[in-house]
Amino acid sequence: MAITLAPAALERIQGYLAETPGAVGLRFGVKRTGCSGWGYVVDLATEQREGDTRFEQDGIVVLVDADSLALVDGTQIDFLKQGLNEQFVFRNPNVQAECGCGESFTTNAEAA
Repeated sequence: MAITLAPAALERIQGYLAETPGAVGLRFGVKRTGCSGWGYVVDLATEQREGDTRFEQDGIVVLVDADSLALVDGTQIDFLKQGLNEQFVFRNPNVQAECGCGESFTTNAEAA
């Protein structure tokens, strides 16, 4: 099991953490949304919660709740800049299909 950070995402998250006193890392998971079913949730974490799985890369902690883990396991998080637009991009090997607008996705791990 692993969640990995591409160099650009690692750099961006380090910046967010440096600007946010009390943040212990990145919280990454999913919630039901959109037309396909799941959408990513990314936020700064202020604590590790019971049931969280902890991943660490180059000093950056990524926390994933138990309900999300099967749906995001193996995901690489990247950060892309294109002109004035900036966004996190998720390369999730579990994704089976995405909605047309890109807001949500389905996976083979729907039983999770």
